[in-house]
Amino acid sequence: MGKYKVMKPAKEVDVSAVKYKEEDIKAPHLTGFLFKLFVNMLETPLIGSSIVDSLKKNNGMTEMFRNTVVPEEPMFRPEFPPQKAEHDVVIVGEDESPVDILEIALKCLPQYDPSRSFRTDPSSSFRYWKIRDYAFAYRSKLTAPSVVAEQIISIIEEFKYDKSPTPYLITFDASEVRKQASASTQRFEEGKPISILDGIFVTIKDDIDCFPHTTKGGTTWLHEDRSVEKDSVVVSRLRSCGAILIGKANMHEIGMGTTGNNSNYGTTRNPHAPERYTGGSSSGSAAIVASGLCSAALGTDGGGSVRIPASLCGITGLKTTYGRTDMTGSLCEGGTVEIIGPLASSVEDALLVYAAILGSSSADRLNLNPTPPCFPKLMSHNGGSAIGSLRLGKYTRWFNDVNSSEISDKCEDILKLLSNNHGCEVVEIVVPELEEMRAAHVVSIGSAALRSLTPYCEAGRRLMEYHMDIFKDVDVIVTPTTGMTAPVIPPDALKNGETNFQVTAANLLGFPAISVPVGYDKEGLPIGLQIMGRPWAEATVLALAAAVEELAPVTKKPAVFHNLLNTNRVHTDLSEK
Repeated sequence: MGKYKVMKPAKEVDVSAVKYKEEDIKAPHLTGFLFKLFVNMLETPLIGSSIVDSLKKNNGMTEMFRNTVVPEEPMFRPEFPPQKAEHDVVIVGEDESPVDILEIALKCLPQYDPSRSFRTDPSSSFRYWKIRDYAFAYRSKLTAPSVVAEQIISIIEEFKYDKSPTPYLITFDASEVRKQASASTQRFEEGKPISILDGIFVTIKDDIDCFPHTTKGGTTWLHEDRSVEKDSVVVSRLRSCGAILIGKANMHEIGMGTTGNNSNYGTTRNPHAPERYTGGSSSGSAAIVASGLCSAALGTDGGGSVRIPASLCGITGLKTTYGRTDMTGSLCEGGTVEIIGPLASSVEDALLVYAAILGSSSADRLNLNPTPPCFPKLMSHNGGSAIGSLRLGKYTRWFNDVNSSEISDKCEDILKLLSNNHGCEVVEIVVPELEEMRAAHVVSIGSAALRSLTPYCEAGRRLMEYHMDIFKDVDVIVTPTTGMTAPVIPPDALKNGETNFQVTAANLLGFPAISVPVGYDKEGLPIGLQIMGRPWAEATVLALAAAVEELAPVTKKPAVFHNLLNTNRVHTDLSEK
């Protein structure tokens, strides 16, 4: 066929002959004035198209998409084959209320022991306050939602976390927070809290509707054309459980970046190292949780936007299967890869927030035919009894393709502990056509007119087949979440922004995945391990993540951390009870 390359059908590809190619994106890394100039050139007729054509050609995208014949039919959104049932799980019905689903999730957790949080030696290692710690403190009248709300408001106003140049929040209304906290406090005084999430503070990313706040998507203009009349579906579910919604979290503008840079409102700083990025695009969501200001936050993930900032900020970020959560009322509604997922300081808290927001839209139930959602039985603090039977897929060349061996070494240490302590089997795998998957992901996430693209821009059905073959031999695929720890923010990037195509991740096939902290590099910066599961297998992913969390080194206190529960006073109050 002349200059055209004809690919073999996926079923005929010899996986043993696949050669790994390290990611080498040939694109300029620009900041400040040069970045602004580059954008202006891109918007110039003829010159802009020439630059784009050159970038595509230099990165092999022209040959890959225009000059390649893919035998499989295109797949414009994830389509999952039937999946086998997960083991040692509790099945829930999507039609049950969020409060009822939360109660089921709560029963899957280890028995709560307040002494693990409140009666420890003050000199013991740092740990985050969990959702159940707050619930215990409220029920025991050690504090109240209104008291915590005043602390949060005071901190936000003192440190200007809602203003440039270093905001966690784009939109914040102290009176709205006080109103919600007052109602929650009254429910506790009457002995009638709605759920375990009653009085728990949660932040919402600025591409998810949360009435009465506007939704700007990190821009300065979007709210002028798109009004918010009500909560998104996931936010309404959280609100029905009694959660207190702080405001709208900062983000990389329109979500089109993985650093978290935002020159419109200021760039959120990493609580572990304020001179460094949080990662993005759910930058504010990750930072506000890592700093201790709230128990959880919602983010969106189309290309790692929950997992990347979770990893770089040392917290947990869950990406659900595409279609598991209802996207109605978000800027990502109708997208082909995006999901809404929780960021939290622990796997336990991520599970509880996930339980509150899960539920497919009626369209996705019909089109994707999801299996019923399940929760792992985490009756002990080691991830549950089914962990030992799990097979962990590791593509060694991909696993080790990182900026520093510290990252892969820390992740490798955890795999060894999983094998030695739980009996997990690490299985060597090969993932074909990773380069093509990365390129297809760039096209799918970056195009506002995806449905009009040529079929060659989406080799999704072919890549889905490869991964389904891999999942015949393993239960999960494990990799470092990011190939680097949090990068330093170039000073000239703060005013005019930055482009760095080499900081990327992928989510083309819509599988569930989680990032969980596994340690720190020599500079004290967090490292995350990603666990990716079969379609609809959130329970398996969460169970293994809980085991990893127990095996991981001691959590390091961030340089910026706000302790909202007065430990000394709580110790005194408990001793008097």
